[in-house]
Amino acid sequence: MISISKLLCGLDAEGDGLRYDAARESSKPQITERKQRRPVVVWNLSKQCNLYCTHCYATADTEAAPGELSTEEGERLLDDLADYGVPVVLFSGGEPLVRDDLVELVSYADDKGIRPVLSTNGTLITPENARELRDAGLRYAGVSVDGLPERNDAFRGREGAFDAAVRGIRACLDAGLKTGLRYTITERNDADLRGVVDLLYEEGVNRFCFYHLDYGGRGADIVDADLPPEEKRAAVKRLCDLAREYHEQGEEIETLLVGNYADAAYLVEYARRFVGESAAERVYDYLRRNGGDPTGERVADVDYQGNVHLTQFWQGLRNCYKIQ
Repeated sequence: MISISKLLCGLDAEGDGLRYDAARESSKPQITERKQRRPVVVWNLSKQCNLYCTHCYATADTEAAPGELSTEEGERLLDDLADYGVPVVLFSGGEPLVRDDLVELVSYADDKGIRPVLSTNGTLITPENARELRDAGLRYAGVSVDGLPERNDAFRGREGAFDAAVRGIRACLDAGLKTGLRYTITERNDADLRGVVDLLYEEGVNRFCFYHLDYGGRGADIVDADLPPEEKRAAVKRLCDLAREYHEQGEEIETLLVGNYADAAYLVEYARRFVGESAAERVYDYLRRNGGDPTGERVADVDYQGNVHLTQFWQGLRNCYKIQ
């Protein structure tokens, strides 16, 4: 992840130590006081999902799949991650809320000293389970919204998914959970970028993750919907402009680019052109500290059967390890 808000606006965030070895520079409580030495682990704890998204990297389905780790096996996995020193586990899917032991697993991770966070489509979040997850120790919920109602629902394969996700976001915020909005850009929803950023501002969400389309899973079926390079750069520029615009209005929205490390070079040039040479040098220094693509080094993945992958987006590759 590349933080536009940190690099261009100087906005502190709890991941400054994790990402930039800059904990002492930050006014925010930190996930870790130094740059991570162990990977953040994504655990796709179920292949089942209540939606059927066109770009799902995990090729999730509406039915349960065989071989899913049990609660006991999941707890053994969390024991191993804790012993190894993993700082964060991201509960993902499929849709993690289809499992009736999610609260138990979140609590177990928290008790083991691993920071538990959640990736969800948001449609199954209620005020009740948002409070349960908060009380179990959940630190953050990232809710995916891929456009305004019509385009989001087309992506998600279900009419009403947008409204349900917004209700889920509101439930998280009302429960006092830190909440972010995740958006994957393609030609089909490029026009909604500004509307999605405005939505999170209106709802009081203070974190935005902008994803490039990944070609894993069903993403490989919609490669033709990906933006060409010049349009990707234009979209990243619009996002940089929006981040600076909101920051100048006094809004602290943590804004992150995900999935294309060519964005790093572009950010240096953006800073040089629109902010100044000293800003470009500062951006370059932070990017140098962060390093390049973290695949297999600062991020790793465990799928629903316990297979270990270099990243959640590489599950289609056949070389993996099996949790024993």
